[in-house]
Order: sequence, then C-alpha cells, then structure tokens
Amino acid sequence: MSEQAGSGGLNEYISHHLTHNTIDVFGGKFNVDSWAVALGLGLIFVLWFGLFARKATAGVPGKGQAFVEMILEFIDGQVKDTYNGDRRSITPLALTIFMWVVFMNTMDLLPLDLPGWLIKTFAGDEAAHHAYLRAVPTADLNTTAALSVSVFFILIGHALAAKGGLGFGKEFVTAPFHAHGFMAVLLVPVNFVMNVIEWLVKPVSLAMRLFGNMYGGELVFMLIAGLMASWFTFVPGIVANAAWAVFHILIILLQAFIFMILTVVYIAGARESH
Repeated sequence: MSEQAGSGGLNEYISHHLTHNTIDVFGGKFNVDSWAVALGLGLIFVLWFGLFARKATAGVPGKGQAFVEMILEFIDGQVKDTYNGDRRSITPLALTIFMWVVFMNTMDLLPLDLPGWLIKTFAGDEAAHHAYLRAVPTADLNTTAALSVSVFFILIGHALAAKGGLGFGKEFVTAPFHAHGFMAVLLVPVNFVMNVIEWLVKPVSLAMRLFGNMYGGELVFMLIAGLMASWFTFVPGIVANAAWAVFHILIILLQAFIFMILTVVYIAGARESH
C-alpha cells in the first residue's frame, strides 16, 4: 500500500496515479508512458509468437508451441465463423489486435505502487514523488483512439478493395434508402449523412468501450489502494484488491475479444453491399 495516500490524502494519491508522464510535442502533450508501454508490449508479442513460429515442428509440439497454436486456432475459428471471405490476412490482424490488447489490459494487474516503489528504492523519495507512470495504455483514450482510427482506415481499405472507389462512393448516396427517379435524388443527402454517421460510430464505439472499461477498472484499484493504505486495513486491502483482480481478468479478456471480433465484423460489413 502507498504511503502517499496516508500523508497526502486520497485525492492526491489518485491524482498522482492518474497523471501521465508527458512531453511537449508540437505544442501538445504526448503521453510517453502509454506509448512506451504499448510499444514494448507489442514487441514482446511479436518476438514471442515469431520465436515459436520459427521453431514450430510438425511432430508433437512442446508446451509453448501448443499454447501458441491453441490461441491461433481459437482466433482463426472466431474469424471463420464471422468472415466468409479469404481470411489469410484477417486472422493475423485479429490475432495481433487480440493479443496486443490483452497484453496492454493485463498491465492493470500489476501492483499499483510497484513503479513508485522501484523509483523510490533506486532514486529516492523526491524522485518518486515527481515521477509519473500510467502503466495501462488502454486506460488512456489516446491509445484506444489510435487503435480505433487504425481499424477505421483498414475498413476503408477493405471497402475500396471490394467495391472500388466508384462503387464505394455510389453506396454512400444510394443506400440504405433505395429509390428511383426524383426520389433517389432527394434521398442523396439523407443517405450520405446516414452513411457518414454509420462509419464514424464504429471507431468511436471501439475506442470508448475499451477505454471506459479499462479506465473504470484502473480507478477501482486506485480507490481500494487509497482507502486501505493504513496498517489497520492492510490485509483487507490485499483481499479486496485480489478479489477485484480475479473479476478484472474477465474484463481484460472480454474487452480484448470484443475489440477483435467487432473489427472482423466491421471488415466483413465493409466488403459487403447494403
């Protein structure tokens, strides 16, 4: 438990843990902690799966290879049930999204005050007090928005590949309300607005759903740690944190699965006509 909560109060404790490590970039704030942790976890995923892919054998697999194959088969099965086209490029995308989001979400299970304790141990109290690190990239709206915008451009790419620029543009003004003659002209603005809203809702919903769940889970950990920081509540605090962590594992996996499966569903929809 943190000494900050006892000395500076719950508000100061939570405020400290909700503050990002930022730098100024082109007049704006760049959250270095979210970027660095997300990048590091992404590289770990690539190295992990790449290593087992290179060592894969046709014989009886080892435990590590069997675990990787189990994950891959699970993701491929979900893609197969959702997407009817050629899934050779869809399954790797779905696997990357699922594992990367799982890795980033799992950072929420690290002891909240571990980074501060390490800084305090090696650099002293003053450095720990002024050091900020938010270790859960998906609890940062910038991260989830960046992921969702990337998915958004992938969707546009699939729509253009399947329908062509002319077909994609035509769909924007002729669907979902089909008509003929003068009525079709009148419905052009309505169809255009409806399609714009439909497309913009997808990245917004993806970003906000993942961010909201992970930010809420992170805040609960902070409240438990801040409210139970005294010696009297130390053991109940550990129990409460452990109980919430067990429940939060379901949220971690579920949110990664939802983000992944919705991406596949949106790709399937982007390649189909109204």
